[in-house]
Amino acid sequence: MIAPNGCRVGKRGMVVLPARLRKRFGIAEGSYVVAEEREEGILLRPAELMLVEMYSPQSVAEFLLGSAVDEASRVEAEAEVRRMGLDPEKIDHFKPPRE
Repeated sequence: MIAPNGCRVGKRGMVVLPARLRKRFGIAEGSYVVAEEREEGILLRPAELMLVEMYSPQSVAEFLLGSAVDEASRVEAEAEVRRMGLDPEKIDHFKPPRE
């Protein structure tokens, strides 16, 4: 006999969660869950996936240089781009007018 919220472990460790719990916690087919090791057992909880966008050094340099709004910030941005090992003159970006 299975407890009211119990699950049976099948082949390859697959666990079928009761429909009531899946509905309550928004877990549908294809959803991701996190399995955390706890002193008293395993905690399963819905996972939140966040997309992470990776930028190339050139994209970061373009953003830094294009964000300069005055002479001081332009000089600072160019210095940062040089620290990144890039030549600010070779990065295509919006160039604010020099003061």
